[in-house]
Amino acid sequence: MVVISYAKIRTFIDKNPQAVDVLNNWHRLALKADWSNFHEIKSLFSNSVDSIGNDRFVFNVGGGNFRIIAMIFFDVRTLYIRFVGWHADYDKLKDVSNI
Repeated sequence: MVVISYAKIRTFIDKNPQAVDVLNNWHRLALKADWSNFHEIKSLFSNSVDSIGNDRFVFNVGGGNFRIIAMIFFDVRTLYIRFVGWHADYDKLKDVSNI
């Protein structure tokens, strides 16, 4: 997949260095992936990803400590990172399907 934009991950890591390994690992997996549908994402991330509508998916990473919201367009193999944060920060978001 083409992953846009790593800058959101880097910004979060700069403030939360304990997340560096977990988020970089997720990023590497996403870059290597060739998903054509949600079921293929589920096969890689099992119970740690949910579809939330409007082409958005929430990944629970780092044992559920962190959340990544991504917009994925399977037809052009492109994933847009929309949010990277702590689980508690994700819980405060309103209408995550429009982030």
